[in-house]
Amino acid sequence: MKLYFAGPDVFRPDAREWAERLRGLCASLGHEALIPLDSRAQSAAEIYAANLAMIRQADAVIANLNPFRGCEPDSGTCFEVGLAIALGKRVVAYIANGEALRERVLREFGGTQNRDRDDQAIEDFGLPLNLMLAIPAEIVIGQIEQALEKLAVLG
Repeated sequence: MKLYFAGPDVFRPDAREWAERLRGLCASLGHEALIPLDSRAQSAAEIYAANLAMIRQADAVIANLNPFRGCEPDSGTCFEVGLAIALGKRVVAYIANGEALRERVLREFGGTQNRDRDDQAIEDFGLPLNLMLAIPAEIVIGQIEQALEKLAVLG
């Protein structure tokens, strides 16, 4: 199965080493990893086009939806998940902590009850992510390995 890996991991200081470990893990499970770092694209427009092409080639998407630079997932990853869902691809997403979004926002940014520190309403469905991600994606509490296990279990 061809698996596209969406997430902010491409920004890690060890991104190339991470990608190689992931590629090996996928190969050991009989999958082909499609990783944004595989592209030779240089410009923003080229990277965008290359990532979309890989998502279209993929049989499924594995997405890192852990908070990135705040208490929400990386915006580019959210776009990729939305595209994959729109294309009818299966999306398995992983997060390290399953606490409800409301609890995370209040803990990290303050506020009271169902309002954040800026008096904006906080979505409160008991989900670990915004409902537009938590409903269509299969959410796994854990890491890439647990997402791959979920993919194998559900076929």
